[in-house]
Amino acid sequence: MNLGVSGRLTRATIASPLTPLFLLAAIAVGLLALLSIPREEEPQISVPMVDIQVMAPGLSAADATELVGIPLETIVKSVDGVEHVYTQAQDDGVMVTARFLVGSNPEDAAIRIEEKLRANWDRKPVGIPDPKVTVRGINDVPAVVLTLAPKPGAAGQWNDASLYELAAKLRTEIAKVDNVGISFLVGGRPEEIRIAPDPARLRQYGVPLGSVIEAASQANRSFPLGNIREDGKAVGVTAGRTLSSAQEVGLLTVRSASGSPVYLRDVASVTQGPREDQARAWRWAKEENGKWHSAPAVSIAFAKRAGANAVVVSDAILERVESLKGKLIPDDVTVAVTRNYGETANEKANELLFHLALATVSIVVLIGFAIGWREAGVTAVVIPTTILLTMFASNLMGYTINRVSLFALIFSIGILVDDAIVMIENIARHWAMDDDRNRTQAAIEAVAEVGNPTVVATLTVVAALLPMLFVSGLMGPYMAPIPVNASAAMIFSFFVAVVIAPWLMIRFARKTLGSGHGHDESGGKLGQLYARVAHRVIDTKKSARNFLIAVGVATLVACSMFYFKAVTVKLLPFDNKSEVQVVVDMPEGTALENTGRVLEDVAGVVRGLPEATAMEAYVGTSAPFNFNGLVRHYFLRSQPEQGDVMVTLLPKGDRSRSSHQIALDLRQRLKALRLPNGASIKVVETPPGPPVLATLLAEVYGPDEVTRQKTASELEKIFKSVPFIVDVDNSFGEARPKLRLDVQRDRLDYYGLSQRQVADSIGMLMGSQTVGYAPRGDGRSPLPITIALEQKDRSWTQALSSMPVAQTPGGQLIDLGAVVEARTETGSPAIFRRDGRYADMVTAELAGAYEAPIYGMIEVNRAVDAYDWAAKGLQKPEIRLNGQPEDESVPSLLWDGEWEITWVTFRDMGGAFMVALLAIYIIVVAQFKSFRLPLVILTPVPLTLVGIVIGHMLFRAPFTATSMIGFIALAGIIVRNSILLVDFIRHSATPDKSLRDVLLEAGTIRFKPIVLTAAAAMIGAAVILTDPIFQGLAISLLFGLASSTLLTVLVIPAIYIVLRDDGKPATR
Repeated sequence: MNLGVSGRLTRATIASPLTPLFLLAAIAVGLLALLSIPREEEPQISVPMVDIQVMAPGLSAADATELVGIPLETIVKSVDGVEHVYTQAQDDGVMVTARFLVGSNPEDAAIRIEEKLRANWDRKPVGIPDPKVTVRGINDVPAVVLTLAPKPGAAGQWNDASLYELAAKLRTEIAKVDNVGISFLVGGRPEEIRIAPDPARLRQYGVPLGSVIEAASQANRSFPLGNIREDGKAVGVTAGRTLSSAQEVGLLTVRSASGSPVYLRDVASVTQGPREDQARAWRWAKEENGKWHSAPAVSIAFAKRAGANAVVVSDAILERVESLKGKLIPDDVTVAVTRNYGETANEKANELLFHLALATVSIVVLIGFAIGWREAGVTAVVIPTTILLTMFASNLMGYTINRVSLFALIFSIGILVDDAIVMIENIARHWAMDDDRNRTQAAIEAVAEVGNPTVVATLTVVAALLPMLFVSGLMGPYMAPIPVNASAAMIFSFFVAVVIAPWLMIRFARKTLGSGHGHDESGGKLGQLYARVAHRVIDTKKSARNFLIAVGVATLVACSMFYFKAVTVKLLPFDNKSEVQVVVDMPEGTALENTGRVLEDVAGVVRGLPEATAMEAYVGTSAPFNFNGLVRHYFLRSQPEQGDVMVTLLPKGDRSRSSHQIALDLRQRLKALRLPNGASIKVVETPPGPPVLATLLAEVYGPDEVTRQKTASELEKIFKSVPFIVDVDNSFGEARPKLRLDVQRDRLDYYGLSQRQVADSIGMLMGSQTVGYAPRGDGRSPLPITIALEQKDRSWTQALSSMPVAQTPGGQLIDLGAVVEARTETGSPAIFRRDGRYADMVTAELAGAYEAPIYGMIEVNRAVDAYDWAAKGLQKPEIRLNGQPEDESVPSLLWDGEWEITWVTFRDMGGAFMVALLAIYIIVVAQFKSFRLPLVILTPVPLTLVGIVIGHMLFRAPFTATSMIGFIALAGIIVRNSILLVDFIRHSATPDKSLRDVLLEAGTIRFKPIVLTAAAAMIGAAVILTDPIFQGLAISLLFGLASSTLLTVLVIPAIYIVLRDDGKPATR
């Protein structure tokens, strides 16, 4: 008998003493990998973003774009690896963002940008300061966020400044923990010594503002002069002194116009206190009695270093915090853990490892009942060995344990056990035959018999999965662990099945089964059941043809469900997270207090949610960003009209609603808030998979700014008219109010003053300038000494205009109002460019009837076509699905956001599916040496759709990218069953047997292992049905396998009858 590769491997290892050593080594390296491999919740998607911020003092947004933005864009676009270049311009500044290709190294990205900028330094316009280059990548996203707030009884003893000081010390302590990356503080206000000049008292004592500035900055100077020799020693010499308190600063003398000295405290208020930032942070927490209380808060965010294990780092940080309680951290301050990615990653990994074990045990029990407990024992060793080997390979390839890689293992359990089941089942069948072969010989021949089709079947599953590795864009690295881990598992499973399974079968079967069960050709009860059904299908050519037509029609009906929206399509459904973010954007120019009031209103609504346990409110600053915030640049939100509320929900197990359902409820409740025109409140959920600027994003291109903005404004109205489109906003906002203080040259000349002197004085009054530091000792950081008016005095009033800013050469004091003219004006709206083209954006989310962008786009496209653009004096925009317009002279609408990722992902996965089918066809041609037979084998692939569609309809689940992965994987699994069936049909065929007998015999014998392997894969799928993101994959495998397994074993015989009917009736 020709043994083939499988038979030879089995013959070499079945009696070898090395086999148990292989087994032990496999388990050992697997366990090592399992313990050392880093754990994460999601795969890390490296999308380096380099922000180049350039100040353009005095320039409007349009001028700054022309002078700085566009030249900078052209430089950045020329850097290798840059995928997109975004430019955002506002008055007085431009930010150009380079987004690199997915998977680029952030450090390389920064170096390339920096080199290119240096090479073009000579092109920098005069008067424009050096650009600030910041690189942010996945490793800058904080993994742990701690929020400090006073306990309910101690709120009066702690303020922003004292909390900030405590947080700064705590941050220094935690930075000592291994593998802690970048850290930053949000909220709180550092202390400073502030000199606030008083216009009335300056005039009273005859002191110009310039004298105050000079006295404060010159008196606080200390510098080394070198060494001198004195009394035989080398003594260091220092000149000057440093001031150490507000009292010392107040006792400085300044010169009045008459020449007499005046104390600084007589003409200015000198105080030590919190800096007057345009930002606040506070925390609401729910006590055990259900009451809420509010207190000031400071958040400390910690990222982990690249490649570090999030679980280990977060545990070490929390241990450090525990050890500091009662020492550095006082008893009346709570340290709340408001984000812990290590804990969520560990929770997810443990939950999935439990599912993995559950699936393994279920499959072992299934085999125990279906074949025998000896075979079940073999399977109980085979599955963990294969999984541990796969973990080892995964670790070597640099993958981590995360939800995607573990799902790959869970769903491949069902497939990888196939090889072992086929081998074990066939060995058991051969042992049951009454012949004179010994156990070992029978086992080797049993493996050889199904060996070649098993090799081919294993290769078909690998061929189905591997092309998914080539999905491009942001979804590529997210999905990569699936083809890699599942393919590795398949290849290992083959070797384990032909090396370890036969060895174990021999060991387990030494005592029992002397004379076997007798050789059963009927395939047991399952086989008899199959024969009864198959008879009806293949009795006549007509019945076979009718059956095939019926199956074809069923498949077409299933496909039509997508068209009729009975099954909706979405990239990925929302995950069940423990946080929800509310982002508030008030109209430009809104004061901090007004934004704060709106945040309090939002907090009031959130307190009505039974699942909310705490929340942090940030106004004028951004909450610690997550991966979504990294892509959306939330960390730049620092204007007084911007605010965030981070809501912490109960743990998943303690609430009945998912975070997505809570977000939908919260969105409805927030509609009741009364907001000024131009304000928007968005409920932001952490998106599953790759984040985008907005789920529904329309970019409007056009010939000029006016056309673009008018078109975008009309489009915004259309968006708001669609019931399931929510959180609508635009990119240009409203013009920001400005106060211009115009220095009059002729008056300066008249008084003999310099423009710089007056400009410095204005800068000092309206802004704030640090003139030095006051050391405090005792391990405390020195306090900055700043000259600034108090926030309440920073407005153009009679008092401010009478501020004496300078002194003429003749000693006369000159008021600010005498040399400056004040007028209010409006600033220019923000300008946005993408890849060298001007664009205005309309953004929105979807909630309600449909949640995928495609349905929002269909509705908006319909409304755009029906809209009367001419009545508004506009041209109807041309709608584009991908690619920027070549012709910008006509308005056009380009869909971006989640649609772009959906389109790229499904396009690439469709391509991967085609490549998979071609690869499977080639493998099967190589095996069967026929071009027509593989077509018969591939026929059942579309039949999986019948079950997949029914499953999605029953669960009311959208057809997602994971459903598509299931569909592609099914192609491999189903073809594998077809191959085993067709191979048996060919082997059983003899000239004296009728075709119907051959088909029924092959079907009855192969039906049991085919059903078993399908059941095993379905068990693997069933345990992941509860996961929101991978539910699609589970439904595809569960229902697709059920329908296609039952149809395959009937469709293939029916095709044989239709194509090759010999007219002989069945005798069985």
